[in-house]
Amino acid sequence: MAESGKYVVVTDSTFQSEVLGSDVPVLVDFWATWCAPCRMVAPIIEELAREYEGRVKVGKMDVDHNHMTPHSFGIRSIPTLLIFKDGRVVDQVIGAVPKKVLVDKLEAQLATVAS
Repeated sequence: MAESGKYVVVTDSTFQSEVLGSDVPVLVDFWATWCAPCRMVAPIIEELAREYEGRVKVGKMDVDHNHMTPHSFGIRSIPTLLIFKDGRVVDQVIGAVPKKVLVDKLEAQLATVAS
């Protein structure tokens, strides 16, 4: 597991174990270095990784270096953020959004974990 700060760098080869096999909800940011909206979202993703450490796993997947996973989930625009729980997609956000949008989506998933 490669970690940068508090988020996990996810690859095609680690996706199964890091995301689908996770026992906590996982937020995956599908991004690329050349994508300006992705760079706008990056600091928010890093903040969320720190703030939700231990409760939510946060991963980033570079779509230029990993083709199989984005293709299998129909990723056509970046940034696309998918939230996985129990090995399946439970929510998604496409494009750069304010932090509150992501916080609300993560909190909704955590609330269903607790109940």
